[in-house]
Amino acid sequence: MAKIRGAVVVNTQRCKGCNLCVVACPTKTLELHPNEVNDKGYHYSYMKEPENCIGCTSCAMVCPDGCITVYKVKL
Repeated sequence: MAKIRGAVVVNTQRCKGCNLCVVACPTKTLELHPNEVNDKGYHYSYMKEPENCIGCTSCAMVCPDGCITVYKVKL
């Protein structure tokens, strides 16, 4: 079975920092950015540990604003 790695792309301008994706992530890949904010003043989500991502799409499914896209790559 091929190993799959995922990549999460967050539309940082649409993200409102609700933290739902961070909680939903089973591998603790995502985190709210501690220092930077978007144009609306929200701390947005980003991949803190990109090597942990398995491409499960849990984060994208729970995002209420649809600002997360997950890509899968076979290794």
